Amino acid sequence: MKQRPRIYYSEAQKALMWDRWKKGDTLHQIAQMFDRHHPSIQGILSQRGGIAPPLRRRSGLALTLSEREEISRALVSGQSVRAIAEKLGRAPSTVSREITRNGGADSYRAGAADQKAWDRAHRPKVCKLAQNRALAHQVAGKLRINWAPQQIAGWLKRAYPGDVNSQVSHETIYRTLFIQSRGALKKELLEHLRRPRAMRRSRHHTIKRIGLGKIVGAVSISERPATAEDRAVPGHWEGDLLCGSKNSFIVTLVERSTRYVMLSKIEDKNSDTVIDALIRVARKLPDELSKSLTWDRGTEMANHKRFTLATDIQIYFCDPQNPWQRGSNENTNGLLRQYFPKGLDLSAFSQAQLNAVARQLNERPRKTLNYETPIERYRQVVASIG
Repeated sequence: MKQRPRIYYSEAQKALMWDRWKKGDTLHQIAQMFDRHHPSIQGILSQRGGIAPPLRRRSGLALTLSEREEISRALVSGQSVRAIAEKLGRAPSTVSREITRNGGADSYRAGAADQKAWDRAHRPKVCKLAQNRALAHQVAGKLRINWAPQQIAGWLKRAYPGDVNSQVSHETIYRTLFIQSRGALKKELLEHLRRPRAMRRSRHHTIKRIGLGKIVGAVSISERPATAEDRAVPGHWEGDLLCGSKNSFIVTLVERSTRYVMLSKIEDKNSDTVIDALIRVARKLPDELSKSLTWDRGTEMANHKRFTLATDIQIYFCDPQNPWQRGSNENTNGLLRQYFPKGLDLSAFSQAQLNAVARQLNERPRKTLNYETPIERYRQVVASIG
C-alpha cells in the first residue's frame, strides 16, 4: 500500500483548525476537512494542550512591508539613507539599522526583511508561575488536593488581598498545565483536574445524555417554588446517582443555596434501595433544610411517593433530556469524578470513605459562593436556625 505524502499545513490552515476546535468540532471532524486522519491534526493542537495561540500583532512603530518595499526600490535607484528616511517620515538611524541587519544595500530584499522582523519579534512572554516559584508551589499544592484552578485563584485573592504578586488567574493556571513548554507546573498535575485530559476542550464541546424512563405521578420542575429557583432560601436539594462498573452506584445530593454535598452508599439502583437511602439521609436534616428534592427521570425514583410520605419532602422532576435543570448536582457529579473515575467499582467504597470525599468537597472554596466553602455557608444556615 502506497504511503500518503506528508502534509505541511499553512498558517491559514492551522488558523482554521484552531477556529473549528474552538467551536467544538472533534479531531475527526477537523481532519475530514483536509482529507487526513486525526493524528495529523492532534499533533498540532496537542503542542499547545488544545489552547489556541494568541493572535500576533505588530507594533504600530514597526516598519511595514510597504515601507520595506519602498526602501528596496529606493536602494535600487541609488538614493541615500537620509533621502529614504525623509520620504518615509522615519529617522535615518531606523532606516540604516534596517538595511544593515538585512544584508546591506546590495542584498536588501523587502519580503525577506519583513519575514525576519516577524520571526525576531516572536518572543514568548515568560508566564507568571515560571517567574514566581513560591506561587507555583502554592498552586501545585492546592491542585494535589483536587482544588480547581478557579477555586485556587479565588482563594489567593481572599488570602492575599492587594498583593498581585501572590495572585494568579485561573486561566494562567490552565494554560501553564496544558502548555508544558511554560515549565512551571508538572504534567502529572493534570490528573487532579475535574476532567483530566491531555488537551483542553472548547466549552462548546458537549456530550448529550440519552433521555430516561417515565415516572408515574411525577411533579414537573416547573411547579417547584420560586424560592428554590433563585437559591435565596436554603433547604432545596438536587440528587442523582453516580454510576460505576459492575452495576455500582452512589447517591449524590447537593443543597442548592450552600452547595453542601452529601453522599450515600447503596447496594444497587433498585427503587426501594434508593428511596430507603434517601429517607435515611433526609431524617438527619433539620426541618428548615428539608423543603424539596429535584431529580431526573431515572427509574430509581419509581417509588418517589413513598419518600414524600416518609419525609414530607416533595420531589420535582426535570423535563425529559434536560439534566442541566439540576445544574448544581451535574456540576457536583463532575467534581466527584476526580475521586471516582468512570469504570471504577463503587461498591468497594465504605460509607466512611464517601463521607471523607464529601468533606473534601465541602471544604473547597467555590466561585459561586464568593470563594467561601459550602461547609461555611451550611454552618451559617444551621446557626441561624438555632
